[in-house]
Amino acid sequence: MAKSTYKDLWDKGKDGSKKEQRGLLRFVIIATVVFLFFLLIGKNSIIRWAQTGFELRRQKREIEYYRKEIKRLDSQIDALSNNKDTLETFAREHFHFASPGDDVYILDK
Repeated sequence: MAKSTYKDLWDKGKDGSKKEQRGLLRFVIIATVVFLFFLLIGKNSIIRWAQTGFELRRQKREIEYYRKEIKRLDSQIDALSNNKDTLETFAREHFHFASPGDDVYILDK
């Protein structure tokens, strides 16, 4: 269709014998525009759905990260609770504990 044909589509005086077909075409175009408007702008728009999907995926990744972190910390707690040498090494490394007579060197990272 040429550009002038689109313009003529809205001129009801040019409908002639195809009045019903052109009326239906006008209705379909208007209904499609209204549908797209509500689809993009409404409360439950596609944009909102996409944002919610991204947020959901981000939260699932965060949940998985914290599950792994909990497992790591549980194993560390188990090791520190059951092994005196591991506890002593942990205290020396993280809290700079030392036995009497030990030389302590603290290096900044």
